[in-house]
Amino acid sequence: MTRTRKTEQPYKAKADISVLMGEESPSTDPLMLPIESISLPDSQPRRYFDPVKMEQLVQSVLTHGILENLLVRPIPEQENRYELVAGERRYRAAIAAGLKEVPVSIRELTDSQALQVSLVENLLREDLNPVEETEGILQLLAIRLSMPVTDIPSLLYKMQHEAKGDTAQNVLANEIGLGIIAAFEELGKLSWESFASSRLPLLKLPPDIIDVLRSGKIEYTKAQMVARVKDQNARESLLKEAIAQDLSLSQIRLRVKALQPQPIQESPKVTIQSITRRLSQSKIWEDPKKWKQVETLLKKLEALIPVEAESETEAKTAEQVISSEEPTEEKELKIIDSSEK
Repeated sequence: MTRTRKTEQPYKAKADISVLMGEESPSTDPLMLPIESISLPDSQPRRYFDPVKMEQLVQSVLTHGILENLLVRPIPEQENRYELVAGERRYRAAIAAGLKEVPVSIRELTDSQALQVSLVENLLREDLNPVEETEGILQLLAIRLSMPVTDIPSLLYKMQHEAKGDTAQNVLANEIGLGIIAAFEELGKLSWESFASSRLPLLKLPPDIIDVLRSGKIEYTKAQMVARVKDQNARESLLKEAIAQDLSLSQIRLRVKALQPQPIQESPKVTIQSITRRLSQSKIWEDPKKWKQVETLLKKLEALIPVEAESETEAKTAEQVISSEEPTEEKELKIIDSSEK
């Protein structure tokens, strides 16, 4: 018995969406269709195809033909016309190789079913770039929950805050939250927590960063580090350098740090005054544990003060005390003198 390779059934890997596959049209085996009778859908989950890997696939098709059926569905009211559901890379390679017909499996699918199958088929590919993967997962969740794609990120962030105990909202336990968790478990790629913390931020990156992520030229962790450079020209220059020299994350981090504006250094006098003011405002002495630590540090600072400085400080303090304790007789004479004038 010939075993079916995992790559030959990408949409039946971990995500069990057999309920979406519809009814297969009766046919002989194999069913061949003219490639010109198949068209791409208006909305495709995948936008970028690595040219090197595509060329490798074209050469494979020229040598061995199409080893895995394309999945198509009939186009309503258009006789002998079909829409591609899964297998866009093979479809494009077949055209590039000059094939006139390709093996297919025909399924009766609704628009929603077709899009879900197409999304899952792409999401289970190992070479999908992180931006398209993120967008694809959001699309899949939107279909499952019957919600606009734009509403999904806020839901995930609410779940994230709730899981951390920051909010008392009950998203995790309701039907929507459970549906999101189930969808991630079916895909088996990453958890919803990891998606919310590491993938959603990718969509907020500058356009130049997103473009190179789509093309697979740089890892998303490196791209996020480069994005910290706010100056566009400096960022684009660093991005080109990171790609051309294949810089490591630590190397990029050092370059980003060097490009950051340096903070203005305060004078020592201003620093001491600022710390003293903040200490006084915080009333740190009201916390016995913290005050013990501060007291220890104050004694160390006091030990650093020169003896001359202590003498001057004591002299000024004495003058202030003497001035404030002026004899009563002198004060009375000043008052009388003032009244006579």
